[in-house]
Amino acid sequence: MSRIDESMEFIPVRIAVLTVSDTRRLEEDRSGQVLADRLREAGHTLADRKIIPDERAEIAAQLRAWIADPKVDVVISTGGTGLTGRDVTVEAHRDVYEKEIEAFGTVFTWVSMQKIGTSAVQSRATGGVAGGTYLFALPGSPGACKDGWDEILSKQLDYRHRPCNFVEIMPRLEEHLRRK
Repeated sequence: MSRIDESMEFIPVRIAVLTVSDTRRLEEDRSGQVLADRLREAGHTLADRKIIPDERAEIAAQLRAWIADPKVDVVISTGGTGLTGRDVTVEAHRDVYEKEIEAFGTVFTWVSMQKIGTSAVQSRATGGVAGGTYLFALPGSPGACKDGWDEILSKQLDYRHRPCNFVEIMPRLEEHLRRK
């Protein structure tokens, strides 16, 4: 059964938050704020926070910049995961993934089904890894960000989470680059 092992020490990770929007500014970015607040409350570090427009090349460029930044362990984006013509966040994420975490989208859909029923099929939440950095794309609503953080990421980004978590395998994400 999933649980937090309180006998273990918490290990904070450095998380960047990216809001993808053509219209929002920082002071009105409720979804990005939800993520920033929750990750800090959990004991993690907000490594950076930006808002950029729904442009595939710009999103991918920002992801690559954070992947290259040794001060960023995880990137969580919000927005641009829907079905409209301007929703290109998922494609931008997949442009940079080395490995996709297919189950992330599946689990997010399952969590969403509990809250919004079949409307969950309209989300294309995704997760992956590149350059030793975890990348997650959540929908742009504050509720979806709460669900993604509270039900999945808060647990998987907590080293104490059992039976396993993303943090404990961070040192191994780039083991394929080591010489044999």
